[in-house]
Amino acid sequence: MRREDGQRVLDVAAGAGNAAIPAAETGASVVATDFAPEMFDAGRRRAAERGVTLEWVEADAEVLPFDDDEFDVVVSCIGAMFAPRHQRAADELIRVCRPGGIIGMINWTAAGFVGQMFATMVPYAPPPPPNAQPPLLWGTKEHVRELFGDRVTELVARRQTITLDQFATLAEFLQYLKAHFGPTIASYRFNADDTERTAALDRDLLEFATRWDEGGDSGVLFRAEYLLLTACKSTGI
Repeated sequence: MRREDGQRVLDVAAGAGNAAIPAAETGASVVATDFAPEMFDAGRRRAAERGVTLEWVEADAEVLPFDDDEFDVVVSCIGAMFAPRHQRAADELIRVCRPGGIIGMINWTAAGFVGQMFATMVPYAPPPPPNAQPPLLWGTKEHVRELFGDRVTELVARRQTITLDQFATLAEFLQYLKAHFGPTIASYRFNADDTERTAALDRDLLEFATRWDEGGDSGVLFRAEYLLLTACKSTGI
């Protein structure tokens, strides 16, 4: 998706700006939002290193602090899918996008590597908030179509994979999850007073990673499936 100079782009649940910073490099005017603003410091450093400037705003994906029709492009990459109330998040993505503008998302699929890792952690995870829906539903075109309805046109969904090969060992991968990956951090925190359950979670995650590792003697390699979604906001709303 090519963005022209001067376009206004919103990245919802942007984290450290993995999508927002490349968007700014195209010449777009970019706003990056996240519910957890502690990620912004790393994003600001990366943006400075790459010579771009963007606006960082603390915001809930279900209640975005922007006007209707404010942005030409609205994206969320592995972000808005974790908002507990899917319809509210979908409504906000559409509301802040101008008629004829582009909405783009990347969401993990249930059958892929990350989706199956979530399934491994379910017995250890804290209870979800009331009325929360499973985030991996966003990894199906049918669910997104139901959420967006006739408010979008040209909804296109493609299953693609990303290669994760930055870990030398499975133990290093596990330590990364425990230090940096929110759902894993929450699961270990929830079981912190039970050494048997934390040890069992260690074991289950390592067994899961062993099954999915395709690296062989060359190191650790995982292939993670995601759904790439693009749509246009209908001009009649």
